[in-house]
Amino acid sequence: MLNAATLVRKPMRNTLKPALIMLSLLVAADAMAQVPSLAKCTRSANLLACVDADGNAYSVNTAGSTIYLRGFEVAGKRYWAQTSSRYGQLTFFTGIASDGETWVGYNRRVGWTTINRFSSSGGSSARFTCSRIAGC
Repeated sequence: MLNAATLVRKPMRNTLKPALIMLSLLVAADAMAQVPSLAKCTRSANLLACVDADGNAYSVNTAGSTIYLRGFEVAGKRYWAQTSSRYGQLTFFTGIASDGETWVGYNRRVGWTTINRFSSSGGSSARFTCSRIAGC
């Protein structure tokens, strides 16, 4: 025998699903409208190469738990490279740019939170925490 709670839950669930899907599509459409131009990318099995409207370019290559990033930044007119290695929930990265700047850092996932830290030879350093719910 069905009780009143069961009769209310099923129509509510059937109404809520399409509403949430529509809301997410509206948010995605609004976000796309605010982005003036997206990067044009080409992809293969483990390589992604992109160029944006300003001429900045980057590529991402994966090999096991290692990620290789390479790029060109128009504003600073410099090439850069970064290598990241993942060990469980911990990822270490190091990078170098054509103007001699170097950087090191890590990020660590703890549940839905990511703790990030980096330091560069140019004097920049930061420690910040990001959450899937609250953002950074």
